[in-house]
Amino acid sequence: MTIQWFPGHMTSARKKAAETMALTDVVIEVCDARLPEASSNPMIKELRLHRQRPCLKLLNKADLADPLVTQAWLDFYNSQPGVKAVAISSKKPGEAARVPGLCKGLAPHRNDGIKPLRMLIMGIPNVGKSTLMNALLKRRAAAVGDEPAVTKSQMCIYLDPTMSITDTPGLMWPKITHDHDGYMLAASHAIGRNAVIDSEVAIFLAGLLLQRYPAMIAARYGFVIEGMDGIDVVEAVAKKRGCIIKGRRGGEADLEKAGMILLTDYRDGKLGRISLETPDSRAAMLAAANEAASKPPPAKLPQA
Repeated sequence: MTIQWFPGHMTSARKKAAETMALTDVVIEVCDARLPEASSNPMIKELRLHRQRPCLKLLNKADLADPLVTQAWLDFYNSQPGVKAVAISSKKPGEAARVPGLCKGLAPHRNDGIKPLRMLIMGIPNVGKSTLMNALLKRRAAAVGDEPAVTKSQMCIYLDPTMSITDTPGLMWPKITHDHDGYMLAASHAIGRNAVIDSEVAIFLAGLLLQRYPAMIAARYGFVIEGMDGIDVVEAVAKKRGCIIKGRRGGEADLEKAGMILLTDYRDGKLGRISLETPDSRAAMLAAANEAASKPPPAKLPQA
């Protein structure tokens, strides 16, 4: 399964974001701390570099991510020019309250009191942009939901006379280059369910967890994982949780239902603090993809 998801409203959202960027001092890019690069829209980087805007990169949902991996990502991003990266949970008001001060540090020319500091929140769907906006405003101004693409239009509000902030719709890019990224995004609920098969995403997630966090699977579901692959894990979850397709002989496992149990447990943090990618695993994945792309296609055999 190849995962692609680019709803029609995102084309106009990108155009509007480019227009707003011209009037922005600091771009606040919200990423998912569990998959910072996979959840970073390359179009956002392209737009802000074109306008030479500094970036406050927020690794949100850090309370769900592996803290050691998150620190590695912070070191990775903070070595980049024009970027300040911090890990937060936007659901915690105290952490969200740090954001305006961090933006001021990236735009010292706005500390003269002549013009307000203008901040622009950007990111892919369902990474917590609207939750951040509401935390900064200390009231519910932006619609929030656990489905991607809840926000459909921009909203600009003054935090005080010295600073304004604009929230934007979640923005995907037209083509997800790497299948691995598509699966990680789907597992983390950044892609609409109409574009994926939940059981296949769950099997991918289970395989990744077997590589990096096997003890968390065993602890959560209470079965021995030795010798298992991704589909074995989802089938075992089905057996443990009684996910059986009714009317089928032999009690066939309902992989869709069991897959959603696994995905929901991961998304809610019930498995533990998990990161799906590290700077090293990202580099290895890209190197493998580049090597595969550089290989010439197999020669066609002569027809008899």
